[in-house]
Amino acid sequence: MADLDALRTRFSHTLERTRGPADGPDPAPYCDDLLARWQEPQRRYHTLTHLTEVLDRIDVLAEYTADPGVVRLAAWFHDAVYLPDRSENEERSARLAERALPEAGVSPERTAEVARLVRLTVTHDPADDDLDGQVLCDADLAILAAPPSAYAAYTAAVREEYHFVPNDAFRTGRADILRQLLNLPRLFRTPYGSERWEATARYNLRGELELLAS
Repeated sequence: MADLDALRTRFSHTLERTRGPADGPDPAPYCDDLLARWQEPQRRYHTLTHLTEVLDRIDVLAEYTADPGVVRLAAWFHDAVYLPDRSENEERSARLAERALPEAGVSPERTAEVARLVRLTVTHDPADDDLDGQVLCDADLAILAAPPSAYAAYTAAVREEYHFVPNDAFRTGRADILRQLLNLPRLFRTPYGSERWEATARYNLRGELELLAS
């Protein structure tokens, strides 16, 4: 169970540090809107637990970022709009950030960077010089390197989110996604992610692909 009070505190600190403490309205309504979105009933994996885990991983990877506040805000928004039967969730999430953050006091430049990072989670393929993109993508994909029981729970939750897709179609689509990930030269771009997560993630992906083919 996610700690809502802790998440509210994290959001307030991030927003105030990113915009300046005297540069905008009370963070609470913006946080509460995001928390409500992350608790929508159609979600099984893309929940507050996932958000918390991504934020925790950004904390681990923060030394590699150019602007950690922007990366943390991007984490809050990256799946804020999530409907499993839609293909434009990342774009709609980015647009939500573009509407909400200026009102909350974030500069146009940092708002644009948050939106760019959110859109980057479509491909999880940041450029070699995109430090903030590397941290966000690594944090988002770190679940792929989870221990066996946690990885199994992750795949089961993804299947539940797509309960409306017939089994054969789901297996085909999921296998395509796994192959796309395995075909990336590197799943993780930060030194920490590359060293700690890469091998385990590829092992998990290959194992899931074999299960889908059986």
